[in-house]
Amino acid sequence: MSSWRFFVAGQGMSLRTGRYIVEAVFVGVLAGFVVVGFHWMICLGYRHLFSRIAVMGPWFAAILPAAGALLGHLLIKRFDSLEHARGTDSAILAYHRRHGYVPPAVIPVKSAASVLTVASGGSAGYEGPVTLLGAACGSLVASWFGLSRRARRILMTAGLSAGIAALFQAPLAGAIFGFEILYSSSDVEYEPILPCFIASAISYTIFACFYGWDPIFSMPQFRYDNALRLMPYLILAIFITFGARFYITCFRQTERQFRQIRIPGWMKVTAGGLVTGAIGLVMPQVLGTSYSMIAQCLHPRGFTILFLLLFFVLKVVATSFTVGSGGSGGVFAPAIACGGALGAAVGMMLDCVWPNMGIQPSSFALVGMAGFLASCNRIPIAATVMVSEISGNYQLVLPAMWVCCISFWLNNGWSLYRSQVHNRDASPVHT
Repeated sequence: MSSWRFFVAGQGMSLRTGRYIVEAVFVGVLAGFVVVGFHWMICLGYRHLFSRIAVMGPWFAAILPAAGALLGHLLIKRFDSLEHARGTDSAILAYHRRHGYVPPAVIPVKSAASVLTVASGGSAGYEGPVTLLGAACGSLVASWFGLSRRARRILMTAGLSAGIAALFQAPLAGAIFGFEILYSSSDVEYEPILPCFIASAISYTIFACFYGWDPIFSMPQFRYDNALRLMPYLILAIFITFGARFYITCFRQTERQFRQIRIPGWMKVTAGGLVTGAIGLVMPQVLGTSYSMIAQCLHPRGFTILFLLLFFVLKVVATSFTVGSGGSGGVFAPAIACGGALGAAVGMMLDCVWPNMGIQPSSFALVGMAGFLASCNRIPIAATVMVSEISGNYQLVLPAMWVCCISFWLNNGWSLYRSQVHNRDASPVHT
């Protein structure tokens, strides 16, 4: 042990692996501070835009999403290299077909455009922009060190993980997300695994130093202590599968229709924002990220089954028009909201059918979020871990595993992300 050879002994150890870990630390630090700044912009946008929706009256609420989406579109339009910088889909595309390169201008421009879109009431999430921001951080670090294309892809994936880990305060789920999101099957990338874990740990630590260590949501600590409940959870998985297919179909059809319309892009995002604002007049809960609705789904007292189902449908439609029209935002957070509402509704229905089973709609809401993410985002492992980390509830991991695996399998071939390839053999990186 006194010899330096001890530290390089073993077939699995290499200096290149050690360099990746050191470079991943740089990626984690950069991504952590970028997400801190991004979160500050989110808080600023909500303070000056979203909080005024209820005060300024219904017509202001109907017009504001269109105005925010238009400003975000015009901001991105000024940079030709960012015209197709959509979010997670663009990060996946960069890995497979652009050698991991993401323009560094994404970091300030995409941040501002996303805040303008979502904080003004657009039905979208911040995870799509933050994955692209993190990927840009990894690509930028690779450029600083003059690394190869292979190393750039690895660090880009590590940055993608770091962004999710920090913003969602879910370091383990964020790390898994990075190397799992690239494929629509159960295949994963093994090369970025260690850098993803290192970058996620660093970025989460930096973010938590500024904004605290508590989970995003809180809920009662429900236990899984009845084997017979696997049958109700099986029914939940079936409902989640069809709900995810409805979400994917609606989003892709809306996106396709907007793509085929021969009008300028600014008119498309304005039209999408107006539709979202009109839906917000009927149900204000669909506007923005719907985080408040997610929190309420974890304590669904006072909600009816019909209200939850109506929220699910309107949230899908509003997200499809906000993002499908070209608005700057993600489809990940809306998927969590949809899964939570659908899960709570199914839990309430099954509680009426089996009143002696001890079914808790709150636990079905949490497991429904996991199943919905696994089904339409194709990330069963990350989804299982993420809902536990964002809620602080680790007692429902087993039913979440059950529902995620079943819904992932039943929804095979359906994905929100067009850039996902089926497996490693289908990726240009490995051909």
